[in-house]
Amino acid sequence: MPVRSGWLSPDAQSLEDTRVVPLGTLTPTSPVATRSGILPGSADGQSRISGFTLTGTAGTMTATVSPGRAVVQGADARGAYPVALTEYLPLTFEDGDAQYGRIDLVVLRIYDDTYDGSGRTEAAVEIVKGTPAATPAVPATPPLALPLYEVAVPKGASAGANGIPWGTALTGRRTATVSVGGILPVTTDTATGAYPGQYRDNNGVLQRWTGTAWADHQPPIAVETNTTGVTASGNWSVSSYNARRTRGVCSFSVSLVRTTSALTATAAGSTNPGNVNDELICTLPAGWRPAHDTYASATDGYADGGIRINPDGTVYLLTWSTSGVIQVGNTLRLSACFVQ
Repeated sequence: MPVRSGWLSPDAQSLEDTRVVPLGTLTPTSPVATRSGILPGSADGQSRISGFTLTGTAGTMTATVSPGRAVVQGADARGAYPVALTEYLPLTFEDGDAQYGRIDLVVLRIYDDTYDGSGRTEAAVEIVKGTPAATPAVPATPPLALPLYEVAVPKGASAGANGIPWGTALTGRRTATVSVGGILPVTTDTATGAYPGQYRDNNGVLQRWTGTAWADHQPPIAVETNTTGVTASGNWSVSSYNARRTRGVCSFSVSLVRTTSALTATAAGSTNPGNVNDELICTLPAGWRPAHDTYASATDGYADGGIRINPDGTVYLLTWSTSGVIQVGNTLRLSACFVQ
């Protein structure tokens, strides 16, 4: 049998059975119970869940279930049943009703004669046939079974009449289970969390169980600050410097005091009015500089101008208000934000 279970047979369990089925502590639902589900993962890393995938054969009533591993939880005192499907398993669906469509349910089911009196002690992948109706309903999931897929079987479907339209007939019902502490991959799962602090990946969004609800996880944002390392140039002295960066974005503000002769921009009517001959005013500390030339503005409270911040940290005053004068003792304030 390709569907194998562990700790179920009353007669014998092979060493291979024990190695193949999933063991260990999985996602809890109570202090002694485990969440039923398929173990996630795929050989190529492209799928959340590849185990127990149902693939139909075009133009037929047959499909194939792919290998995978799962856990099916019984009552708390009864325990969890680890299961492995080690080979591709074919399934054949009954022909469609002549008048109405129906919905069949494919399940992974545990039979345990000790508890259910079924006369069977095994795991099985099987089809629960639905009832044909004008508006067909999904059949109830049998006891101790894990739903895998809903399959819509249209009226009149048969191997001789184009079979089941597999491209539109399947509705996935598989849910995942992972080791305790692992991030649970989900798609349409609405189950509550098992414990505060549990994480799940909900279609690419990381969520954390608060104890009452799933909340989108907001990781702490690393923030660095700096107040030292700026060096003034020429006729300037540093009054203050504050910088902050997070996630590769840096912002800073610096105040510089004019210390010697006044700086006067060229007058209106002259060549290049407002020019100050690109005066170097300070240099930013290493590690707190932009990746590319960055432009910003500066002011002393009386007039304003433009600055350029170079990747080597040098800061130049490029322009000033036409005929404007930065007097000795005036404080030039500038700030900028850039991506490093």
